[in-house]
Amino acid sequence: MERIVVTGLDGSAESRAAAEWAAREARLRELPLKVVHVWDPVPEPIAQAPRFGKETLRHWSERIPREMVEGLRLRHPGLEVTSEQLPGGPAEVLARVSGDTEMLVLGSRGLSGVGGFMVGSVGLSVVAHAERPVVLVRAGEQAADEHEPDPTGVPSASTAFRPVVLGLDVDSADESLIRFAFEAAAVRGTSLRVVHGWSPSPYEVYSLAASPESQQLFAAQRTTALAAALEPWRAKYPSVEVVEEAVVGVPAHHLVDASRTASLVVVGRRIVRRAFGARIGSVTHALLHHSGAPVAVVAHR
Repeated sequence: MERIVVTGLDGSAESRAAAEWAAREARLRELPLKVVHVWDPVPEPIAQAPRFGKETLRHWSERIPREMVEGLRLRHPGLEVTSEQLPGGPAEVLARVSGDTEMLVLGSRGLSGVGGFMVGSVGLSVVAHAERPVVLVRAGEQAADEHEPDPTGVPSASTAFRPVVLGLDVDSADESLIRFAFEAAAVRGTSLRVVHGWSPSPYEVYSLAASPESQQLFAAQRTTALAAALEPWRAKYPSVEVVEEAVVGVPAHHLVDASRTASLVVVGRRIVRRAFGARIGSVTHALLHHSGAPVAVVAHR
């Protein structure tokens, strides 16, 4: 695996926001950045048509990525930025490219008037098939959005980073997922807020209704399990302050709420080979559409 951050560029506002986020992340991690532009080859008769024209082809296949790379180098001095053009379907090519990277960063349309995403078919397909972390960034995402407001309440990129939020299922706590979240918090110099939401089983629902003490017992068990899963990582990342939350309810709802004051939300996707295709998972799927912060999806076994 090559230690490099890759971002997909198609010229849209959302892909430009993703490229800027990727540049900031690459600088935090002291890694190079590669801008990948995927284009579907066009048959020669269509390319020669006056309405389409070779100039349009050159614009999309050469000018846009070149100008984006030049702009990134100017705005992020010292960052190593390269570009690559690859033919084929965007979803398939980007999923393949992601396999050799530290992470892949993609753009997603923001919901008008509402915090959150509209994840297109390409983004969903890449997230479902990529086996390396994929980060989705909203159109309009600014550096200041990841930071705490200044003392007067004005957005600023010069203040401390907001916390990183990790959605964790303690029954299947994967090391690669936890490591990614701790690393993200460490490079930002911020805290890690770990949210474990759990929906009671039928037995637990009956017990909770029958005895108030049962609620405290089940909550204590979940809290203990969460602390045990995180204990070795606290030792590996002593500079990262960890806030643990084991809460009853739909996990996606708690994570969406937490995303509103986060710099990044990290969730997992289990890699499962199925005859009818890959799946994202209901919690991750809901978060991808409603998060108020960029979302990193970490695939794991």
